[in-house]
Amino acid sequence: MGIDDDKFARRKPIVITLALSKGRIFDETLPLLAAAGIEVLEDPEKSRKLILPTNQEGVRVVLVRATDVPTYVEYGGADIGVTGKDVLIEHGGAGLYQPLDLQIAQCHMAVAAPAGFDYQKAVRQGSRITVATKYTTIARNFFAEKGVHVDLIKLYGSMELAPLTGMADAIVDLVSTGKTLKANNLVEVEHIMDISSRLVVNQAALKLKTAAIRTIIDAFAQAMHQPA
Repeated sequence: MGIDDDKFARRKPIVITLALSKGRIFDETLPLLAAAGIEVLEDPEKSRKLILPTNQEGVRVVLVRATDVPTYVEYGGADIGVTGKDVLIEHGGAGLYQPLDLQIAQCHMAVAAPAGFDYQKAVRQGSRITVATKYTTIARNFFAEKGVHVDLIKLYGSMELAPLTGMADAIVDLVSTGKTLKANNLVEVEHIMDISSRLVVNQAALKLKTAAIRTIIDAFAQAMHQPA
């Protein structure tokens, strides 16, 4: 074996690291992974591991918070990831290639307020409203386009409590079924945008691991267009 051949033989195999968050996104990504011939070998709800093996030696899954997926991909902690449009807007999406809207984990962003609150009066042009939300960028841009001054209160959970305790006039939050709003005497007063999850790719990884990453992208794209 020549020097060049020996060097090639010792070269590390290409490993693709996929960042996912537990819950709905993880569950709805599994069929797409299956289409690419990838099966996660451990249940994240039962395992305490943060790095999960798959049936493919060259692919592993890292479990991170949903809001951290773009950061892990941006800084090379993962090569690819699946994350919501809401998270990408708040993150900014810098340095990320977004080849596919996977159309999974679908919901929408909305404004909600207590039943009986005169929202239309509160958002007249030039008025001021206090809004509690986790999604400050989306909320700020939305009300700015309406010409409404907004005081934002940053919360990370239990948004529904803010108007119920008098801390805010309304909330901006993700809505899926609307059951939580109804249970807390809140009503959706304005639709902001539809939300679904995107595939995001580290641009440097795409250059270094082109064939492996393109195979996954193509498999995901093909699976999306197959009839259910």
